[in-house]
Amino acid sequence: MPDAPFPLVLVLGGARSGKSRQAEALVESWPAPWTYIATAEPFDDEMAARIAEHRARRPEEWVTLEAPRDLPEVLAGVPAGRPVLVDCLTLWLSNLLLAERDLEAEGERLAEVLERRAGPVALVSNEVGWGIVPETPLGRRFRDAQGRLNQRMAAAADRVVLVVAGIPVAIKGAVG
Repeated sequence: MPDAPFPLVLVLGGARSGKSRQAEALVESWPAPWTYIATAEPFDDEMAARIAEHRARRPEEWVTLEAPRDLPEVLAGVPAGRPVLVDCLTLWLSNLLLAERDLEAEGERLAEVLERRAGPVALVSNEVGWGIVPETPLGRRFRDAQGRLNQRMAAAADRVVLVVAGIPVAIKGAVG
């Protein structure tokens, strides 16, 4: 069990780094039932397959909620005390950007809900700042917004874990 009564943990990593598996294992160390808030939408066969892979590896104690754009509202509706995994902030932010929502205001709403949350939460997010500079203005806007959101969540988090090649590295607090 984590030290804080209602910890907030941010799990960062690159694509296919193992960050979702690390976050799932962390949440499963807390008492069930667990809530998985999914932000992905199956717009193509490849994404549908990724979603199916994630669902298939979770035991039946998981309750899955969909929140491609309304993450703060869905998170606020999860019963107090129930452990939550949000996977992932990167897809949520991308969905908001494409829907032309105010990214700063949405990040503020999420931070407010997390601050009031009476239950442990693990957030999964991609570290997007280590790659090449995106070629398009939209890509650069997304990369910058993701970096700011990650900074905001890391500042609020009790623990931050960076997953590299499946290996969790503590950035803030303990890994497990």
